Amino acid sequence: MKKYYFDTSIWLDVIEERGEHCDVAMALIAMISENEDTILFSDTIMTELKNLGYSRDGIIEVFKERPTLKLQRVHTTRHQLHEARRITAASSVPYRDAMHAVLTRDNNAILVSRDRHFNLLRHITHAARPEELQ
Repeated sequence: MKKYYFDTSIWLDVIEERGEHCDVAMALIAMISENEDTILFSDTIMTELKNLGYSRDGIIEVFKERPTLKLQRVHTTRHQLHEARRITAASSVPYRDAMHAVLTRDNNAILVSRDRHFNLLRHITHAARPEELQ
């Protein structure tokens, strides 16, 4: 069984129905569901979505709209928080992107993102675009 961790931008592609990016993300979600794999999400994802104006209930509804999809919430440890801060201090990578990379690595998941910041984090985890995984 594989685990995937979607960066916030991928969730936004789905939530905001961003044309071709949404279609590709939805195809990947369908493949993950069909394979009975899991998509991980974290408080960091929820915080980013809330900061963009999405309510907690609205976010949860997006997850519930996919009843056959296995979703798993991952929790952040103090060690992970400190590591993400160290990464941010040593690079130009935003803190939340560093946190996504650390959470992906520590949960043995595949990071799904279109964000170029993750190119600077290859020593932690590799990020793949949705179309690269289908």
